[in-house]
Amino acid sequence: MTRKQLGLTAFLLAPVVLFVGLMWVIALSKPLMDAPPVGAGAGGTGGANAIGELLAGHRANAGAVAMPFDREVEAETQATAPAQPPTTGAAGDSVRPEMLATGFVLIVRDASGKASPSSPIYLAGNVNNWNPADPAYRLEAQSDMRWRLIMDKPAVDKMEFKFTRGSWELEELKADMSVPGNRTLDPILTSTIKPGERPTIELTVHHWSDEKPEFAAKKAIDPYRSITPGGGSLRRLQVQGGVGDAERGTRDVLIWLPPGYNDAANRDRHYPVLYMHDGQNLFEKLPSIPDEWHADETAAKLVSEHAIEPLIIVGVPHSGATRIGEYSPFEAVPGVVPMGEEHVAWLGREVVPRVERAFRVDSSRAGVGGSSMGALISLYAATSRPETFRWVLAESLPISAFAPQSWSSYVGSVRRWPDKVYLGGGGKEFGAAPEQSQKNQDFADAIRAFADSIGKTSPNTKVQVLIAPEATHNERAWADRFGEAITFLVPAEGKTSR
Repeated sequence: MTRKQLGLTAFLLAPVVLFVGLMWVIALSKPLMDAPPVGAGAGGTGGANAIGELLAGHRANAGAVAMPFDREVEAETQATAPAQPPTTGAAGDSVRPEMLATGFVLIVRDASGKASPSSPIYLAGNVNNWNPADPAYRLEAQSDMRWRLIMDKPAVDKMEFKFTRGSWELEELKADMSVPGNRTLDPILTSTIKPGERPTIELTVHHWSDEKPEFAAKKAIDPYRSITPGGGSLRRLQVQGGVGDAERGTRDVLIWLPPGYNDAANRDRHYPVLYMHDGQNLFEKLPSIPDEWHADETAAKLVSEHAIEPLIIVGVPHSGATRIGEYSPFEAVPGVVPMGEEHVAWLGREVVPRVERAFRVDSSRAGVGGSSMGALISLYAATSRPETFRWVLAESLPISAFAPQSWSSYVGSVRRWPDKVYLGGGGKEFGAAPEQSQKNQDFADAIRAFADSIGKTSPNTKVQVLIAPEATHNERAWADRFGEAITFLVPAEGKTSR
């Protein structure tokens, strides 16, 4: 064969030789071809990735997908793989966003387009005591018409929340315009999370409460409309100021007078008085709340039955968006500036004197009350100004929501407890869902323990506790217990007259 023919033969055989060599290499690499895919979530591309790593002179690293592989490869991988953060795991693993050390980002699409810089979106939930206007949980408007909230790891294992536009009158609605239940976050696949990354969670708000026809009707209600009480009579008394945004404004205090107050026979009679926080919910049902306290109907009925002494009830409405701060005497809620001390000072300086000048009040027998945060500020008012308030009505006092150190410090600072303390609550304050049973039990235990501590430090204080097993955290439940509360505070046998 000539030199030219040999060269041509070698040229033609070269591809065949290369192909056979490649097949031989692949056959020898069979154990590694059976190794798990390279990288989390490689799926069906794992085989190709293994070949690429082999040809590059590397061994395929063992992912966490459950597949047979050589034990020697497994041992080497475990020894050399870098340590992963606790928030990462196998490709099929998932984790609650609340458990991520890095936190997460919420992106909210406002389908209605109602939110704006002047009416922004807030998150209200168990991370901030359901404050609908918490500046720490205000979402920021984005250029793509979405809203963003960057969250660090929350202090709760499972978030429950809703979105508002600054008040519960402006809470989110579902696509069918109904009120949704509390939101929770779905678990996230760990394979989608890069080390040190905050994952993004996208949510949608379909509508807001102010899109409902009745919202416009509510706003059209005359603020000076006549309210017909269920017994007795109602008066309005305008007072000036307050704290926070209410400092330069005015508000109407609602005064309920018992049956017979205007009778000539009682013109010299003075009455015990109960100042109630969140007073706008005492005598009528507003569209934004599930019910009212029915304080007028209940008190009138008990007076007619001679079960209680006739009393005057003063409903002091809250200040609106700054309610949580107004009712916080100490750092009770994360991110909320406490203004409770200033509020109590305003109550004693402005409201009490105005009521005493306008109505026949027995100032030596005055009490203060409220529910939830209104219960906290009422308790604080009575303990910080015992010369003004002699007894307290505290419904659904949210002890378990306060910072433990702040609550303990307050209780330890009290030098004198009121003459009477009524503590009411529900067995399902946190809802009826089975996963809330422990929180519900903790609430009831905390109320009873608090009552015991008052009895030990102040033996002359009369304390009554009422936990209604099926009751939740709303006006309907507080209305159901109001009769027992005022019967304890002003029973008929204790009545006096001037």
